[in-house]
Amino acid sequence: MTLDKTQIRNAATVIVLRRGAGGARVLMGQRGAQAAFMPSKFVFPGGAVDAGDAEIALASPLPDLCAGRLTEDCESDISHALAAATIRELWEETGLILGRAGTWSGDIPEDWRSYAATGHVPSAETLQFVFRAITPPGRPRRFDARFFLVEAEHLMTDLDDFSAASEELSHLQWVPLAEVRRVDLPFITEVVLAEIAARVDDPNPPASVPFYRNDDEESLFLRLKGRRPSAVD
Repeated sequence: MTLDKTQIRNAATVIVLRRGAGGARVLMGQRGAQAAFMPSKFVFPGGAVDAGDAEIALASPLPDLCAGRLTEDCESDISHALAAATIRELWEETGLILGRAGTWSGDIPEDWRSYAATGHVPSAETLQFVFRAITPPGRPRRFDARFFLVEAEHLMTDLDDFSAASEELSHLQWVPLAEVRRVDLPFITEVVLAEIAARVDDPNPPASVPFYRNDDEESLFLRLKGRRPSAVD
């Protein structure tokens, strides 16, 4: 058997949930028709973790439970880098800001300069780790993607203003959760959305985080439970 030699890159994806009288909606955009990965599909904002993301100071870290779950079945603790990448990718691809008002000190990495210029610093306390999936073998690009959920009310900018977004995603829009399967979705996105829809009225972290681990030998469906912090720790 020939093993897939495609490098698996760590990646972060963010599901922004917007509630309203008409029901819950999620923010999605369409990848370009010529994109090497998932062309023309509607996806959540997200992308690969950059080397500098681990060095970005966060005003507040991820919740302990989420950070703990991110270390399961992982060679090293990259929870901080994943949180930073989530915030950066959301800004780059949509122009929406997750963070709080503040100023940066020291040198600002190039990838973060436009974000810093808005007068905000990244903050991860409102992110909730809800899903993990590794791209199956045989694809032109492979990612170990962690999916984070955030309520739109925590964003700092006009939710309908995408003027600062890059051109990586087109047709950015708030798609009603009840109608989202009408658009062209990757299979794994459909699975994630089903998980979100099943617990859309529960603000608490899931009892465990689904993990689709596709490696060169087999595909496994696992559950990441983490360890809830206790008062005696």
